[in-house]
Amino acid sequence: MTGIVSLSRRDLLKTGLALGGGLVLGFRLPFPGASEGAKALPALFAPNAFLRIGADDVVTIVVNKSEMGQGVYTSLPMLVAEELMCDWKSVHVEPAPVDPAYNHAKYGTQVTGGSTSVRTEWERLSMAGATAREMLVSTAAETWKTDRSHCRAVNGRVLHDDGRSLAYGALAEAAAEVPVPKEVRLKARGERTLLGKRIARLDSPDKVSGKAQFGLDVSAAGMLTAVVARPPVFGGKVVRVDATRAKAFPGVKEVFRIPSGVAVVAVDFFSANKGREALDVTWDEGAGATLSTGGMREEYRRLAEKPGVVARKEGDPAQAFPRAAKRIVSEYEVPYLAHAPMEPLNCFVDLRKDSCEIRTGSQAQTWDRDAAARISGLSKEQVKLHTTLLGGGFGRRANPASDFVSEAVHVAKGANAPVKVVWTREDDMRGGFYRPMWRDRIAAGLDAAGKPVSWTHTIVGQSILGGTPFMPDPGKDWIDETSVEGAKELPYEVPNLQVDLHSTRNGVPVLWWRSVGHSHNAFVVESFLDEVAGAAGKDPLAFRLSLLPPGSRHRGVLELAAQKAGWGKPMAKGGGRGIAVHESFGSFIAHVAEVSVDADGELRVLRVVTAIDCGEVVNPGIIEAQMESGVAFGLSAALYGAITLKKGRVEQGSFDDYPVLRMHEAPRVEVHIVPSTEAPGGVGEPGVPPVAPAVANALFAAIGIRLRTLPLTGDAIRAARRQA
Repeated sequence: MTGIVSLSRRDLLKTGLALGGGLVLGFRLPFPGASEGAKALPALFAPNAFLRIGADDVVTIVVNKSEMGQGVYTSLPMLVAEELMCDWKSVHVEPAPVDPAYNHAKYGTQVTGGSTSVRTEWERLSMAGATAREMLVSTAAETWKTDRSHCRAVNGRVLHDDGRSLAYGALAEAAAEVPVPKEVRLKARGERTLLGKRIARLDSPDKVSGKAQFGLDVSAAGMLTAVVARPPVFGGKVVRVDATRAKAFPGVKEVFRIPSGVAVVAVDFFSANKGREALDVTWDEGAGATLSTGGMREEYRRLAEKPGVVARKEGDPAQAFPRAAKRIVSEYEVPYLAHAPMEPLNCFVDLRKDSCEIRTGSQAQTWDRDAAARISGLSKEQVKLHTTLLGGGFGRRANPASDFVSEAVHVAKGANAPVKVVWTREDDMRGGFYRPMWRDRIAAGLDAAGKPVSWTHTIVGQSILGGTPFMPDPGKDWIDETSVEGAKELPYEVPNLQVDLHSTRNGVPVLWWRSVGHSHNAFVVESFLDEVAGAAGKDPLAFRLSLLPPGSRHRGVLELAAQKAGWGKPMAKGGGRGIAVHESFGSFIAHVAEVSVDADGELRVLRVVTAIDCGEVVNPGIIEAQMESGVAFGLSAALYGAITLKKGRVEQGSFDDYPVLRMHEAPRVEVHIVPSTEAPGGVGEPGVPPVAPAVANALFAAIGIRLRTLPLTGDAIRAARRQA
């Protein structure tokens, strides 16, 4: 593999990195299919990540992904350290500045998302480590005037066969002058000493001690705090503002209009928030004031009755369905969902005549930097964005509209001081971006033996890509692939199949949400498959296995999860066990959920047994944590999550009416990893999609009630019981 380059100090200074003496490596790799940002680079090669080894033996790895709890500040350094053969205790992590050098290998912009961090960084970070190792060994051989074959790297030192050794730090300065090797050999799987081991996370000690800095922790001399009064409905605008009472509140410094509303700037959050409460604002609510969940539900129901734009078609389901021995038709619905990260949105901006410094928890640094440059009138080079730790992201902080960063720059223009804009949880829940609401009509025909002969699936909902740079001007028969992902790739063998889509438009801001389209499609497909198994008179697990090819990875995780869960063993009265499997982001996950339902209809999830095949493993501890996180996140949505609108207003505001799973409600989660030599898959998002169908199927197994609308609340169960 070629493309590793030794960077000059001047090159590195351009990226904003502070340097000490030592060896610095950057590297360039070709990225076929890279987007505009990457193609703009010379010769279609994109410099990416950097490795720095100081004279003090500290190995600094600059990570181009945002750490929001998923463990990239550990998993990505492990890739480098494995090949570098350094002392893991000497590894230090720094967040990358905004620069094309740190662009996503596939997307051509600096962004964290899509469970892609390990998948896209594995090869080039391994190459960086291996190249550095070879340069250090060559430097030691030159120092000792000996042949390279007598030297080897071990745990941060180069050893000579005669017993001499030199630490990496002692070699670093000279190693920087060594020509970059054109070819290096990566370790064979059996030679690895770090990958696959349960290594403690590098970011945990500072988070436990409170030393870690999130966006909300940012402070600066002379900093003011701002909150913004935003329209109560989507698309609303300010007509009139009376700021007299707000300005009279102690601590309030400025009140002024910005494009997204009215900014109240004060000496602290309390004063700013009180000032906002005192504002008298008249809003033009526009067409958004007519939006309601009930109205959208009726529209979606009508659309679902006819096929949309075809995303996948095999055979002739229109002919096969009427001829089937048994036919099943069901409709499913899932609501809008908020991202609801534990740390509310915030952004610090220090705007000067010739510079703009931003500190925030961003998932999309390039978009946010570019937006700040446009708004401030500065060049991109004059805008410096520093990425803090994120208290949860789930997609909310990777927004093509750069909404919260753009707003903060607008506020900074009027504040004439360093300012931190803080969103309350209600601000984000009522004026943010959402996972779309969906309506699905799905039908299957069975032959006399109970085998599916036809399958049609019509999906209705908003596109998250339409109108964005990804699909700026969708044509008539366009398909947003994120709307059909997880449904289009139905893994089960059905000879006549169609998946089609209606993409709606209604003004509600929508955005990717952890696991994106898979989050809703897995619920529909895996719940409905249980219905089909029931119609065929088959066990849900056996039915799934009968429709999957021998040796498939879907079968592997299904069989492992079922075995570990004790599938088939009886449960206590009122208890049930459900199973679901789904592939997303290159990984295969099966969950078996065990639930109980009491006499009042209250559902409790007792246990979730998870099997994951994510290919090669970097750190099993992080995989387990991500599966546990995915189960908790997925359960919060399955049991409680629903954003509803009435007269254009979001009816929920915080965790009192938009609950997340509490600790005492959390089930026991058991994670089992399938040994694999396949390419690495994602782990941040794939744990979410199969949660809701596994629980819904378990509910049916427990009490014979099939809920086709999320969330699976006690009220919904009691209503279904009354209708039964």
